[in-house]
Amino acid sequence: MTNAPPLRLTLITLGVDELSRATKFYEALGLQQRMKEAKGVAFFEAGGVVISLFPREELAKDAQVENSRPGFSGVALAYNVASEPEVDAVLNAAKAAGGKILKPAQRVFWGGWCGHFADTEGHIWEVAHNPQATFDAHGHIVFPG
Repeated sequence: MTNAPPLRLTLITLGVDELSRATKFYEALGLQQRMKEAKGVAFFEAGGVVISLFPREELAKDAQVENSRPGFSGVALAYNVASEPEVDAVLNAAKAAGGKILKPAQRVFWGGWCGHFADTEGHIWEVAHNPQATFDAHGHIVFPG
C-alpha cells in the first residue's frame, strides 16, 4: 500500500521539432486547440486527456535528459473509435494531414480492426475498433469485466 495519490492520466506531452507543423496536423485531425495565448506550446482536448505539443529540445532540457532520437521509443498512443469505418476515416485523415501510414487497417489477433500511423514528428498512433469495448456517456472506453 502506498501514500501516493491515485494515478489519473491528465496530460500527454509530445516533443516536436516543428511546433507549427505539428499543431496544424492535430488541428487537421479535428482536435480543438485550447489556451491559444500560450506561447511555445499547443494544448488540445482529447477526450478527457490533454495532448500538449512542446519543442523537443525544451522538453528534454526540462526533464534533464539528452535530446536523443532512440528510433522506436516503445510507446504508441491509442485512438479508439466505435466502428471499423471510423478506423479507416482516422487513418485517411492522418495521411491527408501529412502523417505516415505505418500499418494499414486490418483484422488483428484479438478480433478488432486496427491500423497505425505516425504523426508529422514520428509519434506512433494506433487507431482501433475493439468490438468487445464500448464507450460511456463521457466518451471514455469501457472494457468488459
